[in-house]
Amino acid sequence: MQRKTFMTILRILLILILVVIIVPTMQDYFSQPTPEEANIGYNASTAYAVVDQIIEEGTIILGDVTQPYQIFLVKILDGPHAGKIFQIDYGTRQLRSDRVHLKLGDKILVTISENPVNNEVSAYFTDFSRQTSLLWLFIIFCVASVTISGWKGLRSLIGIFLSIFIIILIILPGIREGKDPLLVTLAGAALFVSLSLYIVYGWTVKTHTAFIGSLIAMTFTGILALIFVNSTKLTGFGDENVFYIAQLTNNQMDYLNLLLAGIIIGTLGVLDDLVVSQSSAIFELYKQNPDLSIMQLFRSGMNIGKDHIAATVNTLVLAYAGTSLPMLLLFSFHSIDYGMVLNLEFIAEEIVRTLVGSLGLFAAVPVTTCLAALVAVKYRNFGKLKIYLGPLNE
Repeated sequence: MQRKTFMTILRILLILILVVIIVPTMQDYFSQPTPEEANIGYNASTAYAVVDQIIEEGTIILGDVTQPYQIFLVKILDGPHAGKIFQIDYGTRQLRSDRVHLKLGDKILVTISENPVNNEVSAYFTDFSRQTSLLWLFIIFCVASVTISGWKGLRSLIGIFLSIFIIILIILPGIREGKDPLLVTLAGAALFVSLSLYIVYGWTVKTHTAFIGSLIAMTFTGILALIFVNSTKLTGFGDENVFYIAQLTNNQMDYLNLLLAGIIIGTLGVLDDLVVSQSSAIFELYKQNPDLSIMQLFRSGMNIGKDHIAATVNTLVLAYAGTSLPMLLLFSFHSIDYGMVLNLEFIAEEIVRTLVGSLGLFAAVPVTTCLAALVAVKYRNFGKLKIYLGPLNE
C-alpha cells in the first residue's frame, strides 16, 4: 500500500512538472509571430495553393541540362490572396527533378510578391506540400510501435513527443532568447532523459541506474567535446545555417557552445537506448542467477555491451555518412588531397561530432554495467528504501 501511494504521488508530481514547464512555453510558441519572426524560413507571403489547370508542359534546355517544365494555374487556398488564380511555371527558370510532375489537384506552396511601384501581384513555385504523406507515415509508425511493443510502445511514443516538446519549446526558445546554448541544452537534455526514461520504463531500479549512467556519460561527452572542439580550433561556423543565425542575431550568439550543444543532443538518442539495454541485461542476468557476484555480473554485462556498442557506433557513423553522401560524392568527382579535405571546418565538425559521440557511448557501457551490477547484488540490503526505489525490473 505504501508503494502504491508513493507511485500515485510521483505520477501527480510528474504531471504537474509537465504542466508547469510545457504549457507556458506552448502559449508563447503558438502565439502570433511578429512580421520579423514570420520572415524566418518560408517568406511571410508564402501560401498553400492547389493546381487548377495545366496550361503547357514539355522540355526545355537550361545551360547544358535538358529537363521537363510545366506552366499551370493555381488557386490560392489561404492568406490575404485566398481564392485568387495565378499562373506559375515550374522548370523554366530553375533546375528541377524529372521524376516529379504536378497534376490537377496537387497541393503546393507558392510565394506571393507585390511590386510596390505598380502594385502588380505575382506568384512563384516554392515547394511541394508533403503534410499528408508525412502524416500517413507517422500513423503507420505509431501503429507498428504499439502493435509490436504494446504498452511500452505507447510509452515510447509519449517519450518521442516529450523530446520534441523539450527541444522546440524549451531548448530552442532558450537559445533564441540569448541564453547560453550549452547550459540550456544540458538542462533540457537532463529533463528529457529523466522524464522519457521514467515514462517509458517506469519507476524501477533499472531506470534509476540507466538515468545515472546517462548523466555520467553525457557529462563525459560534454567534457570531451569541449576539449577537442577547442583543440581543433572549431568556430561553430561549419554549418552554413549558422551564418543566417549570425545575421538574425547580429552575431551575438555563442556559436561554439551551440556546436557543443548539437553534439550532446546528437548523442542522446543512441545513449538512451544503450544505457537501458545494459541495465536491463544486468538485472535479467541477476534474476536468472542470484548467486552471481558483482564482478561476474560486470564481466557478463561487458560481453553483451561490447557487441551492442560495436553495432551502435557503426550505426552512428553510417548515419552521419548517409546524411553527408551528396557532399562525399561531390568530392569524389575531383582529384583532391583528402588530408586537406579532412581539415575543412565543416568536415572536421562531423568527425569531432561522430568520434566524441562514440567515445561517450564507450563510456556509457562500463559505467552503466558497473552501476547495475553493484545495485543488483546490493539491492537485498536496501531495506525500506525498496518501497521508494521500486522493483529491480518490470
